[in-house]
Amino acid sequence: MSAPTSNPVITDVFVEGARKGWNIATTSTLPNVVMAFIIIKALEITGALKGLGILFAPLMGLFGLPGEAAAVLIGGWMSMGGAIGVAIGLFDKGILTGEHLAILAPAIYLMGSQVQYLGRILGVIGTRAKRIPLMIAISVINAFLAMLLMRIIL
Repeated sequence: MSAPTSNPVITDVFVEGARKGWNIATTSTLPNVVMAFIIIKALEITGALKGLGILFAPLMGLFGLPGEAAAVLIGGWMSMGGAIGVAIGLFDKGILTGEHLAILAPAIYLMGSQVQYLGRILGVIGTRAKRIPLMIAISVINAFLAMLLMRIIL
């Protein structure tokens, strides 16, 4: 005979989910967002953000974005949470608008966190090293196509 199974109480399920969500927020999401705000402030103070804007202005202009938007994509390549923090930081400074954020959002998720995934997933499962650059390129191309599509739609 099998032991009778008891259904968990809805409040217990909620509390357990809230605990897990809190742990994710405080150990993963929040540090990435705070790091992004610090990086944006450091880039701004040193003048590197202005230089980044000038350097990437021609490329980002194709998507209707200021050159500084490249910082969001670079941040997103490392961490999606970081990219969101960079985007909000640039929005707060008045460099990005709501339309710019709408153009960038799909790109953040299409090429997001690749640096983290390279070590956490691709290396662990034994992906051949020669295929990794192609995988990265496909994600970046998809992200750029999505930004172009968003510019056309908006």
